[in-house]
Amino acid sequence: MTEPLRLLCLEGDGIGPEIVNATLAVVQAAGRVLNRKIQTEKMDIGFAALKAKGSTIPQSVIEAAESVDGVILGPVSHNEYPPVEQGGRNPSGVLRKELELFANHRPAKTWVGLDAPSRKSFDLIVMRENLEGFYADRNMFAGCGEFMPEPDVALAVRKVTRKASLDIARAGFELAASRPAKHVTVVHKANVMRMTDGLFLECTRSVAKEFPSVAYKEMLVDAAAAHLVRDPTRFDVLITTNMFGDILSDLASELAGGLGLAGSLNFGARHAVAQAQHGSAPDIAGRDVANPVSLVLSVEMLLRHLGETNAADLIRASVGVALESPETRTRDLQGTLGTSAFTEVLCKLVEEGAR
Repeated sequence: MTEPLRLLCLEGDGIGPEIVNATLAVVQAAGRVLNRKIQTEKMDIGFAALKAKGSTIPQSVIEAAESVDGVILGPVSHNEYPPVEQGGRNPSGVLRKELELFANHRPAKTWVGLDAPSRKSFDLIVMRENLEGFYADRNMFAGCGEFMPEPDVALAVRKVTRKASLDIARAGFELAASRPAKHVTVVHKANVMRMTDGLFLECTRSVAKEFPSVAYKEMLVDAAAAHLVRDPTRFDVLITTNMFGDILSDLASELAGGLGLAGSLNFGARHAVAQAQHGSAPDIAGRDVANPVSLVLSVEMLLRHLGETNAADLIRASVGVALESPETRTRDLQGTLGTSAFTEVLCKLVEEGAR
């Protein structure tokens, strides 16, 4: 008998519980086309875990995440957490580091029926290195990558390694090779960060030689931002370092219609975490108005990563159908539905597609 697909669900803060439950309902609706049954377990993170166990991400959660096939991570209010020494760790950053999730795969695409700020239809992906760069909570074995030698001076260390650069480059090229355009743009700032981005470029160029069918281009990050605004259709897969990828992926998603329509998958050699691109939106929590599409698409990516291609295709197609008409969209997209009603519509579309 085939082992079930084990998913750990971490609801998080704010609208997290609402959109996680909506997403799980959609996954269950796709049950007929799944190769394996889904087995889910819920554990607390964020403020609920801080109150109960003194930490926003207890060690038991990390251990559970290491033992399952995939993690569904709800949004968290980490900017509101107490200091780390008081238990206020960012669950997202902790999981990325502890599970060695070196890649953050962030698609940005326009949807039929929705107006986009880009005024052009496009479909691109930002492949962001996830474990180092300027991110002070991730780039040291122990301690923090930010420090103050005196009260009026703050310093930050940027870490770029050959291994991480090769890992994200290879992941990006493998993805580009599977897409129609077969085109990679490596985004950097090597004209001023000659050693760190110089090493990053050395690695991407070496990987490019392994993929002769994929077109290769390099672009400075400021130019990439400008060209994204002017004409996002010129890009297919962008490969870049942590902070640049964080910024450019948000820009691309907003140009496509907003973070609420953009999925996100963190993955490494052994683990994967689905995570919505947007935040926890505590101001609308519990009001049945949150749009779950970003997390639904993130879990669609997780299912695809785990080999459940049929279910992933069905969920993505059903989201596309739901977004076409105001009658089947949430109110933030000039629709008429709340979270629960939209989830029912999406589940029905998935179930119909699975017959």
